Amino acid sequence: MDNKNALRAGALAAGTTLMMLLMSSPALALTRDDGDDPGPGLSVIETLGLYVLCPLVLFAVIAGLVMVLDKSKDRAPKTKVKAEA
Repeated sequence: MDNKNALRAGALAAGTTLMMLLMSSPALALTRDDGDDPGPGLSVIETLGLYVLCPLVLFAVIAGLVMVLDKSKDRAPKTKVKAEA
């Protein structure tokens, strides 16, 4: 029964994706609109800096602030040592 439902879900997802691709018209993206004034493109270094380096730095800063400002106690469980008589 699970195989039939999985096949039905896959067919539905494939059909929906195909319809979305057929309904969209990427060729219209090449048509310039009135008042459209795109700026200069980005170089490879600028693109990598903007879309790779900046998010990594932002993630590192947020993670660092969370670790530094963490006010909770030590999370490691403390074990009691049995005193030998």
